[in-house]
Amino acid sequence: MKLGIVGLPNVGKSTLFNSLTKAGAESANYPFCTIDPNIGIVAVPDQRLKVLSDMYDSAKIVPATIEFVDIAGLVKGASKGEGLGNQFLANIREVDAIVHVVRCFEDSNVIHVDGSVDPLRDIETINFELIFSDIEVLDRRISKSARAAHNDKKIAAEVEFLKKVKAHLEDGQLAKTFVTEDEDEQALLSECNLLTDKPVIFAANVSEDDLADDGAENPFVQKVREYAKGCEAEVFVVCAQIEQEIAELDDDEKAMFLEDLGLKESGLEKLIKASYSLLGLISYLTAGPIESKAWTITRGTKAPQAAGKIHSDFERGFIKADVISYQDLIENGSMTAAREKGLVRSEGKEYVMQDGDVVLFKFNV
Repeated sequence: MKLGIVGLPNVGKSTLFNSLTKAGAESANYPFCTIDPNIGIVAVPDQRLKVLSDMYDSAKIVPATIEFVDIAGLVKGASKGEGLGNQFLANIREVDAIVHVVRCFEDSNVIHVDGSVDPLRDIETINFELIFSDIEVLDRRISKSARAAHNDKKIAAEVEFLKKVKAHLEDGQLAKTFVTEDEDEQALLSECNLLTDKPVIFAANVSEDDLADDGAENPFVQKVREYAKGCEAEVFVVCAQIEQEIAELDDDEKAMFLEDLGLKESGLEKLIKASYSLLGLISYLTAGPIESKAWTITRGTKAPQAAGKIHSDFERGFIKADVISYQDLIENGSMTAAREKGLVRSEGKEYVMQDGDVVLFKFNV
């Protein structure tokens, strides 16, 4: 999974990136301190892997991972060259979802580029910059296809469709709100990789005081949540400064620190939950002496395609999958004990994988 982080300067974007990835991206109280895109790979916390590793005496644990891409802060007019411009948006065209960091705290010591805290205005500013960037992408594609359209009806139809999408964007609308029932048009829209067609997770960056009640009393957070409802986005509340402190602690210290703050989970864990929910992802598990590993798949994936995540040969030569739920396996202490009770199922090509399935695939190529 790959997530792109966007936001205005000084909203806590790079501070959050640093704490999530421990990558040491520069962050400071002045605009545009992030110039080149920062990239960090983060392991998805999964306590199940440690338990399986102990059970199978695995040589290593391999968690699922998330790649974060942090780009320079955008300002109003970035598409026209204001600030550092919007050339950095190209770096997040390939992401699965966008994490939009929104400032929801007052602090006279931290400059706001527009002079005041207003999350809805900030969201609108970023949305317009993403829209302008998408329009540029469509313009290039339309221009490139226009010549060939004279002699090719299919290309001509594609050009007309892209012009409709462009008009939709020029009306201030996001690409994700453009509706078409035509499967070919849906595929073409997806192929364009438009930023405003991607799922969005809003990171409401609050002060420490607003963390314990998850921003329930923070009017800025409430505005973001109301906005998110209307565009099928996820919201998670985070304090970037606190996350930075958490990032410096080991697991035991982290647990105590979170407990002292009245929190059950870190911002990273909240973000991962929101990401998996928004993108419809689950994890299945494999375990053995070599490694215990989590594999991320889309909810609804069938067994052969899940096997293909491990290796294409597994999918091509799929015979069956021996499957047990993680909970059943742990409660019985071993695969052998669970098998004796009939809890290990032999599943075929139509089996739909479930989160927490522990699987042994059988194949023949």
